Amino acid sequence: MIVLTDQLINCKESSNPMEKSSFASASSGELTAAVYGAGRPVRVIPLRHPLDAAVREAAASSSPSPLSAAMERARAMGPWEWAEAALPCLAWMRSYRWKEDFQADLAAGITVGVMLVPQAMSYAKLAGLHPIYGLYTGFVPLFVYAIFGSSRQLAVGPVALVSLLVSNVLGGIVNSSSELYTELAILLAFMVGILECLMALLRLGWLIRFISHSVISGFTTASAIVIGLSQIKYFLGYSVTRSSKIIPLIESIIAGIDQFSWPPFVMGSAFLVILLIMKKLGKTNKKLRFLRASGPLTAVVLGTLFVKIFRPTAISVVGEIPQGLPSFSIPRGFEHLMSLMPTAILITGVAILESVGIAKALAAKNGYELDSNKELFGLGLSNICGSFFSAYPATGSFSRSAVNHESGAKTGLSGIIMGIIICSALLFMTPLFTDIPQCALAAIVISAVTGLVDYEEAIFLWGIDKKDFFLWAMTFTTTLTFGIEIGVLVGVGFSLAFVIHESANPHIAVLGRLPGTTVYRNTLQYPEAYTYNGIVVVRVDAPIYFANISYIKDRLREYELKLPNSNRGPDVGRVYFVILEMSPVTYIDSSAVQALKDLHQEYKARDIQIAIANPNRQVHLLL
Repeated sequence: MIVLTDQLINCKESSNPMEKSSFASASSGELTAAVYGAGRPVRVIPLRHPLDAAVREAAASSSPSPLSAAMERARAMGPWEWAEAALPCLAWMRSYRWKEDFQADLAAGITVGVMLVPQAMSYAKLAGLHPIYGLYTGFVPLFVYAIFGSSRQLAVGPVALVSLLVSNVLGGIVNSSSELYTELAILLAFMVGILECLMALLRLGWLIRFISHSVISGFTTASAIVIGLSQIKYFLGYSVTRSSKIIPLIESIIAGIDQFSWPPFVMGSAFLVILLIMKKLGKTNKKLRFLRASGPLTAVVLGTLFVKIFRPTAISVVGEIPQGLPSFSIPRGFEHLMSLMPTAILITGVAILESVGIAKALAAKNGYELDSNKELFGLGLSNICGSFFSAYPATGSFSRSAVNHESGAKTGLSGIIMGIIICSALLFMTPLFTDIPQCALAAIVISAVTGLVDYEEAIFLWGIDKKDFFLWAMTFTTTLTFGIEIGVLVGVGFSLAFVIHESANPHIAVLGRLPGTTVYRNTLQYPEAYTYNGIVVVRVDAPIYFANISYIKDRLREYELKLPNSNRGPDVGRVYFVILEMSPVTYIDSSAVQALKDLHQEYKARDIQIAIANPNRQVHLLL
């Protein structure tokens, strides 16, 4: 084993047979040496072998296995904790303060419910469905999520991005005017719910962490543009090709320009300006916060009044909407299950990224903890139950959740109040929706997706990290050009490629000792650090496994051929010692162990000693 000091290198063969191996250990028994020119004695404390009984016992108590930890938590849970695990709503019901919380929940629920009614009809139109299915999607899932969801401020229901995904996949299978189209949209909700519940039960939500924020931002920005262009047909007054690709949309818009109609364009543009102004004022002025939520209702009311008074023939309206609550029915169309599976997986991914991300942020702001797997399970149950009552896929809405939080929502009761408002609309108000202008609903969708256009993120990434900007631009371009599925696949593929590249080419630093200390740091960051001729101290800042061991060996050979600059000791002309500082190495596999053994033999043939310093217990045990 090797102990290095300023003036001295002591080499000593270990008498412990368990320490005898092809690798030298950089730890030793007690050794005293004059160090750092100050003449202070230094006691070197030995590293305990991982097979020692005391070490095993300490490790077992400090890092229990996930299974034993889960069993320990389960044994410690009482009846009430088990009830809360099954029904997360009990957590806020137990401590509900009627005087303080009910008024806030009531105000927030009414505010977001009024916002949801026109939005739900607009998003259903975007999905290629009759507006009534948007209201159905904002009905049963709200009640189910309020009971089984763990977020107290998340507002679930139809959203623009999921609606576009539904329209995109179903439009390629069947005509939107057929009954099968609606059946498949409802089946999609059932499939998404099953996938979300399975991912929650298997605790697989971590898989989505491999999708970088740059990919998400590029994807949502491109999707927002496609959504806006798909709704512009209600402004122009003529039909536009249904597509998730920008080129066919633009070609269709240009081809039908001779059918352009001024009345819907003027009305739709006026509503869009009103909505954007109200949204801006509601965001910037706390006293006018109510304007943000009341914007969609304002557009619908003004448009309906205009149509009822003037009866313009050039303005298309929603038409008759069935009155009453949705009836129970089992989803149909299971023969199309496999063709819907990729979109169901994609919608599930969007739900995890958007809903769980929003829910965690709101939980942190409101001072309570949120389990992402429980949250995902609640979303899954709301979709499964919704599919039995004619709902298409629902997830958490960023805009409505923000309004719910800003309106002071304290618990899931605000979601129940939203559901009651939708229920009232279905029972009593659907005759009033007959004369809503289509351009008003389109304006609501366009104003909602303007917040998804994240060009500021692209500018930020360009100035900070060109690699992330490349990911953003690649995802944005491919989503616009080749469609949503291709865009997501390309973005995720490049994200994984970057992750693999970083893992296969880890950062390796040459270390030196800071003057007057026993601290070793990267010589590039601390040029004044002491380094020693003939000795190379290297730190590997990653786990060592089959994918990166070749890169690490190549770098070590480079240090042998091209000596790092040293500032201490006599010039010996070559490397005699290579020390691997392995404290950052959390894992090492058998391939890497074999490669290190081969490297040891190569070094031994060239009279070079290799040493390993500071391995953790798992790494030490495997070595």
